Amino acid sequence: MAASRRWPVTGAAPGWRRTLDRLSRVWERTAIYIPVLLMGLLALGTYWLVRNTPEALPAEGQRAVSSEPDYYMRKFGIKTFDEAGQLKSDVTGIEVRHYPETDTLEIDKALIRSYSIEGRLTTSTGDRALTNGDGSEVQLIGNARVVRDASVGPDGKETQRLEFRGEFLHVFVNEERVKSHLPVVIRRGSDEFEGDTFAYDNLDRVADLKGRVKGVLVPRNAAAGARP
Repeated sequence: MAASRRWPVTGAAPGWRRTLDRLSRVWERTAIYIPVLLMGLLALGTYWLVRNTPEALPAEGQRAVSSEPDYYMRKFGIKTFDEAGQLKSDVTGIEVRHYPETDTLEIDKALIRSYSIEGRLTTSTGDRALTNGDGSEVQLIGNARVVRDASVGPDGKETQRLEFRGEFLHVFVNEERVKSHLPVVIRRGSDEFEGDTFAYDNLDRVADLKGRVKGVLVPRNAAAGARP
């Protein structure tokens, strides 16, 4: 029968026991710092992600605008039609540039043909034209000219040819208005008028000339007799 071995009460504990006790004390001291270390690692990871993540693209309606044109066309032609499929306008020119900041088209050597609901043709030309996105406003700059052809209404009433000429004309297409802060010459049939500034409303058939105004009225009979 093997005799059991006993450790002396006052003797030293085995080496492995002392090592285990020492590791336990070290763990207890360092465990309180583990949450701090984890938070530090999380902060470093977040910083790295922020530095290396590409910037998000701006939303469609929040894209940065520029004063530079975003596209251009040369020797172009643009036609627009109304809901019934009738030709509403025909725009041509040497070059057109679109500015996204103001949704404006700039046209060199512009030729704009506009058709009213009744089919009456109005032709606008200029060395340069500025028009908004929907074409409802046109500014003609340099050798500006707007001509409305003569026509006969459904009631048989004749509308005389009307022409505006100047260095600047501001045309409001939908409202059928034309104005200018510069001198303008107006020709209505055989009559001619001049003024330093003017505004014309086709719906009211009123032309408001200001400044040095002068006009020449030709009697209908004399105008008819002068025709070949």
